[in-house]
Formats: sequence, C-alpha cells, structure tokens
Amino acid sequence: MRDPGVDAVIRQWAAEREQNAEDREVHRIASTWLAEAPRSAPGIPGQRRESGPQRWAPVDVADPGYLEAMRQRLPEAPLELLTAAAGWWQMIGDVEEAKAWWDAGISPLDQRALDYRAAGLTPADLGRRLGPLTVLEHLRRGSAPAWCVARLARQQQRRDAS
Repeated sequence: MRDPGVDAVIRQWAAEREQNAEDREVHRIASTWLAEAPRSAPGIPGQRRESGPQRWAPVDVADPGYLEAMRQRLPEAPLELLTAAAGWWQMIGDVEEAKAWWDAGISPLDQRALDYRAAGLTPADLGRRLGPLTVLEHLRRGSAPAWCVARLARQQQRRDAS
C-alpha cells in the first residue's frame, strides 16, 4: 500500500540536504579536518568491550530488523532517512507493531503515527468509520488524534448502551 505522503517526505528530505557552494566548502573543510583527526569509534561508557577503557563498542543507530522491514516497504528511500525513521519506531515497540501500523496505511516515514499511538489509537482503529470517513481519512484531513479517540469512545458507549 502506497501512502501519498511518502514521495513528498522523500522530496522534502532531499531538498533539505541540497548544498550550495558555501555548504560544500564547509563540508570539504570538515571532511579534511576529520580525516586528519585520530581515528576512534564512537561509543558510550556502558558499551565498553573487555579490551580495556580505551576501546568503545560502536553504537548502532537503528535495529537491523527495522531497517530491513523498512527497506522492503520503501526500497527507493535513502538509507539515512530509513535509519532516522527506524530510530523513531524502535523507541515505541517491536517491528511487528510497526508493520501493523504500516499495513493499516501509515507510512514508516510518517512520524505522526507516533502521535496517533500516544493519543490512544491502534492500527485497527484506522479503518473504523466515523461518519462517512474512516479514522485514517479524518487524520489525513487534519483531524486531531484526540478528537478521533473521543469519537470512537462515544461510538463504543452508544453500542454498549444499546
């Protein structure tokens, strides 16, 4: 299922990374300086290996399982963008939950899904109807996630009262 917002996110991401002559010069100077600096892998103290205090274990930005799942769904997206999106998703749950959101119509690049989840929506809620539109259609038209949650709760109360 293609989300119409994915191409727009990729275009925006690419446009933000376009460089003018000054940006290219800054990048060249920084690259030269970093090439001359002593090499050491990034890490945090809690990830030291047994080889001593001067060695650090590298920090992985994103779980490979998330990256693989995202690469399957968005093969045209740049790795840096997929890594950032996987970083958002892995903070909230496992890859199966993220896949459920994707299957319900939320792109893995759409960080708003995290807001929807925080408001109390589930992937199953996105297909439920609120009047003539589904919850997902309401969200895409700009309705607040909290409004959708409240409307779903009122619908459930009416059903329970019947």
